[in-house]
Amino acid sequence: MKLISKILDQSAKPWYAAVVFAMTVCESIFLFIPPEVFMTPAIIAERKRAVSITLAAALGSIVGGAIAYMIGYWLYDAIGTWLIATFANPQIIPDATDHVAVQNMIDTLLNKWGVWMIAITAVTPIPYKVLAICLGLCHYPIWIFLGVSAIFRTGRFAIVGYLLWRFQGTANTLVKKYSWQLTIGAIVLAMFGLVIIALL
Repeated sequence: MKLISKILDQSAKPWYAAVVFAMTVCESIFLFIPPEVFMTPAIIAERKRAVSITLAAALGSIVGGAIAYMIGYWLYDAIGTWLIATFANPQIIPDATDHVAVQNMIDTLLNKWGVWMIAITAVTPIPYKVLAICLGLCHYPIWIFLGVSAIFRTGRFAIVGYLLWRFQGTANTLVKKYSWQLTIGAIVLAMFGLVIIALL
């Protein structure tokens, strides 16, 4: 309980928005913890910061998505293959070093879902970073990727931010009482995204 109280105290500090931004950038590239985990403490500690924290998460997500895209575009063999091998379902991408297989997978998804494929990864536990890297490898138009990402990732964080703002008192009580369970649940939900990929 003391640790949770300390985290909530620190999240009320002005600089915590920068932490949310930085961690969301990392989540969009390699981290496996949903951004909502970083957003929650700040908003329930000080509900008037809901807008700034939501914007920090949204901006961090877009910057991170752009970096992941550029990794796929310019550094796929050096970094991208490792990230995909780490986060992608091997049944979908059995060999991340096989450019043709990855490009065929993306073409199949694009033919089936179109830009909705980007929207789906933006609002679900499906690893957003994997798609960003693969789209970079395939030289998919970055303005479409970032545009759709901005709309749906921002929308996702805005909904979470609003709910935390609206039910701040209840959320504060729940986080203090079930902090570890909620954190583990969020990570499990993110891992569940790997299973969803296999169903697409």
